[in-house]
Amino acid sequence: MGYRYLSDCVEDLKRNGHLIVVDDPIDPNLEMAEIHRRVYASGGPALLFKSPKGCDFPMVSNLFGTLERARYIFRDSFVNVQRAIGLKVAPEEALKNPLKYWKAPFIAWQMQPKSLRRGGKGGVTENEIALNRLPQLKCWPDDGGAFVTLPQVYSEDVNHPGLMKSNMGMYRVQISGNDYNPLNQVGVHYQIHRGIGVQHQSAIAANQPFRVNVFVGGNPAMTVAAVMPLPEGMSELTFAGALAGHRIPMLRQPNAASIYNNADFCISGTMEPTRTMPEGPFGDHLGYYSLTHPFPVLKVDKVYHRTGAIWPFTVVGRPPQEDTVFGELIHELTGPVIPTVLPGVKEVNAVDASGVHPLLLAIGSERYVPYKKTTAPQEILTQANAILGQGQMSLAKYLWIIDRACQPDLKASDISTFFQSMLARVDWTRDLHFQTKTTIDTLDYSGSGFNTGSKVVVAAAGPPIRELPSDVVNLNLPAGFSDAKICLPGVLAITAPKFSGDGRNSADLRRFCESYDRSAPINRYPLLVLVDDASFVSRSLNNFLWAVFTRSNPSNDIDGIEARTENKHWGCQGSLVIDARVKPFHAPALIENPEITKRVDALAAAGGKLARYL
Repeated sequence: MGYRYLSDCVEDLKRNGHLIVVDDPIDPNLEMAEIHRRVYASGGPALLFKSPKGCDFPMVSNLFGTLERARYIFRDSFVNVQRAIGLKVAPEEALKNPLKYWKAPFIAWQMQPKSLRRGGKGGVTENEIALNRLPQLKCWPDDGGAFVTLPQVYSEDVNHPGLMKSNMGMYRVQISGNDYNPLNQVGVHYQIHRGIGVQHQSAIAANQPFRVNVFVGGNPAMTVAAVMPLPEGMSELTFAGALAGHRIPMLRQPNAASIYNNADFCISGTMEPTRTMPEGPFGDHLGYYSLTHPFPVLKVDKVYHRTGAIWPFTVVGRPPQEDTVFGELIHELTGPVIPTVLPGVKEVNAVDASGVHPLLLAIGSERYVPYKKTTAPQEILTQANAILGQGQMSLAKYLWIIDRACQPDLKASDISTFFQSMLARVDWTRDLHFQTKTTIDTLDYSGSGFNTGSKVVVAAAGPPIRELPSDVVNLNLPAGFSDAKICLPGVLAITAPKFSGDGRNSADLRRFCESYDRSAPINRYPLLVLVDDASFVSRSLNNFLWAVFTRSNPSNDIDGIEARTENKHWGCQGSLVIDARVKPFHAPALIENPEITKRVDALAAAGGKLARYL
């Protein structure tokens, strides 16, 4: 049941038309990533690069490029894992339909990793290699070096060593460039609120070496497990076993962290307790570069690979990309659990097009006073606080939450309808709730500093209070503002002067708001966004979501017409205004190298097997 090795998966996909083999020599330096991006965008197959330039190993990408292919890869186990998770939500279902859930005990057994004393033939420790002979994948022109883009970073708690208290996450790993010794140092970029950070802190407190292994390849279930938002303290190996359909074989090491025996590669070493080195830049999944910052260093002892190893990789950038499918897959598996973890919350959508963490949409439920008609947010504010206190959702900047009774058939995944339902009801004098000087996503440069910024909860309940216009009327825009465009009913993008100055606040934003009072026609639009190019922002919903929510910091960039503060609560009588222009302190957006683009264009023109996808 399921695959034992990545090569099993690759062969299966190839036999069944889900993968094509690229025989041409393709350069891992930028060229391979651009091919991947184009093939992903066209909904194309997985790609096996048989002869990467300057590389000893074949490389495979786009394994999870479509949700259909991801489901195919896990076809033997996916439904049963869904059912096992479903039993957590409604355990009585097993009594109502025992035939449907009869495999649940076997799944529980599969979830326990298997400890090995020595690796067998075909195991990852069969061969050793120098660190600098690993594939040198570079995805964007200004990346600081080569990166592992699908790593499974495995560590064990020094106070509770062993498999069941282990942590495995997909933390970025830089294997060359900057000041790293190419033979024995790699950078490990882990963001705030990650399990490895808790273990690293324990190792520092105990003054003990912190052993870390980076696995690459193996069963695709290990890749999915590495990105799963599991509760702190629950080993990702347990989930991986259920999804893989077999117990995960882990090779015990004396005085070291265990090694995943079926991995294709393993980088094994010790994280030096408090040492950091410059890591980055790296073109990241928000669509911008994450810049160079000090991050922990892994001192590498050994690099292993199994015979016949294949190097899997992905490419991130402005969404949607392949990691979008990870989010969809995780939502299919874990979506039903949310109401059991967050009482009253029906759905949460971490909006992929906004880069995931900048924007959450949630549907809650008002139950405080059930015998009275709800006219204002009450319990959903409590639920909003619970969401922002839950795991990685705590990194969100914008949380929009609506009472389910407002529109019982509303789905958080229907983003356009969700915004319209909220904007028809929200009262800007009452329904904005800020948190200032707090933590935001490490990759988000819109805030007041590294890892720091603000949050806002926008809540809506009760009946509609306004109609949302879909046309543009004469707005009498202030000097320097132009080109008003409808993004959504009730949402207007306006081209503003280029952001000037070194500060993080804009005189233009205040000047714009002070140009109107609550009686002005522009207040027909409850939400106004000031942008660099209104035509671009209004061209698609994805453009609106990306530009507005990645380029604004709520406490600095939200203002409004006839704004005021009452008893420390901020609100406005007229339209809410978000300054979503590019600021001087923002990280640069990702742009492809024109020479590489020409080379890939030539591959398409040559009429080869890739031509239809490029």
